[in-house]
Amino acid sequence: MLHGRVAMITGASSGIGAAAARHFAAEGAAVVLMARRAEPLEALAEEIRAAGGRALAVPGDVAESKDVARAVEHAVETFGHLDAAFNNAGYATAGRPLHEIDDETYERTLDVNVRGVWNCLRHQIPVMLASGRGGAVVNTSSVAGTAATGASAAYVAAKHAVIGLTKAAAADYGDRGIRVNALVVGATRTEMMAQVLQQAPELEETFAAASIQRRMADPVEVARAAAWLCSDRASFITGAAVPVDGGATATH
Repeated sequence: MLHGRVAMITGASSGIGAAAARHFAAEGAAVVLMARRAEPLEALAEEIRAAGGRALAVPGDVAESKDVARAVEHAVETFGHLDAAFNNAGYATAGRPLHEIDDETYERTLDVNVRGVWNCLRHQIPVMLASGRGGAVVNTSSVAGTAATGASAAYVAAKHAVIGLTKAAAADYGDRGIRVNALVVGATRTEMMAQVLQQAPELEETFAAASIQRRMADPVEVARAAAWLCSDRASFITGAAVPVDGGATATH
């Protein structure tokens, strides 16, 4: 499905990003992996290479434009081009009323979830345009990007913004061969989710009940959707916010 493609995946050291790295590589893509934690990132890249895949680890913070630029540059230097991106890095805390959210939490939430996607789009799209090959980008939003879900107000705002950026980018580049979509992700059993549940264990039942399947997603279920949107099988889909949420938004 992705044979011969080069894909950049952020937030790749764990959770959905790590699942995507393995799945994209299994589908034939060379993967450029970015996350802040260098050791698990390089271990994952080595795992993929040991299995016969092509992988490059580039540690960095998506909130830092220079880090994203370096990852994109390394992708082109190593593999010759960049065809796809899964901008998945995220940051969340347990939900609290808006007036209880401190400035530091607000700023980090917006920096990673919004500025991170902004930085990725600004550096990924020019190299896709320059190559003449077109491209496909998938940004990770959330059910919190479509409604107030009980997540923190900062996270709800950030994930709404991801969908807005996705639609704007799709409109800007749709006639130049670049598709841009978002995933509306429901509660997923990731390491970040485990941290949230550690802070507020009562939320596990709430998260599972929000899905009409009455469960949380496995990270690979989200990864498969991202890979499909990056493939030619989704060639007429752009500017979409695609639910991968066990039906959570179907009842809104």
